[in-house]
Formats: sequence, C-alpha cells, structure tokens
Amino acid sequence: MKLESPKTTIDKSAQDTFDFLSDVKNFEKLMPENISKFEVLDDDKFLFALKGMPEIVLKKKEAIAPNKIVLGAAGGKLDFYLTANIMTIDTSKSEVELIFEGEFNAMMAMMIKGPINKFIETLVANMPAQV
Repeated sequence: MKLESPKTTIDKSAQDTFDFLSDVKNFEKLMPENISKFEVLDDDKFLFALKGMPEIVLKKKEAIAPNKIVLGAAGGKLDFYLTANIMTIDTSKSEVELIFEGEFNAMMAMMIKGPINKFIETLVANMPAQV
C-alpha cells in the first residue's frame, strides 16, 4: 500500500525544513489534535498514539540532507515507512510531500487506509506553521 500526502509549501529553505524534520521531537508539533501519547525514546526514535489506535514507534532509518528523511516502524508486527521528500523551490522556500508505504493484507489495508491518509495529511498541513 502506498499513500501520498498533498504537497505543502514551507517558507523555509530545504535545509531548514530538513533540520526541523530530522529532530524527532519536532514531530509532536505536527501531530493531530487527537494524539493521546507522544514520547521521545531516543535521538532517532519516538512513540505516539492517537485516541483509539495502538501505540506506534517510529525510528529514523535514513536521512539524505536536505532532500529526504525516512522513518520506519521500530518493532511491532507491521512493517512500514514514512518518507518526507523535501524539494527546493528557492533559497527561502521548500515543498514537502509525505509518502507512506507498507505491506498489509487486504483486510488490514482497508481498515487503516483512511486513518493513515488523514494522519499524513494532518502532518503536512501543520508543517507551514511549525517549521
């Protein structure tokens, strides 16, 4: 399953945007209002939970400055990745798109597609005000 967020424009350079997203504690600022738990576990790992959903641990798997950050599931039964693609528009503007990819059976994919889509859309919608 592959889901793509809408692209969002940020009034910061690609490097500034990359630096913000590289610091996992900043993801708390991007989370939806229905977050019930957020905890930084390590320099490159955090745990979060949305109301009514299980806890998810994400770990920074790859960082290619200033264009790409890949977070992946750390433990648990589901294997998935959340990739932030950062494009330079000019020296003080960048564009971000989030891509969620994972292998799920048809039933699981059907159940999580809506909530995950809404989740990544919320993350990018919150970026311009927070980065």
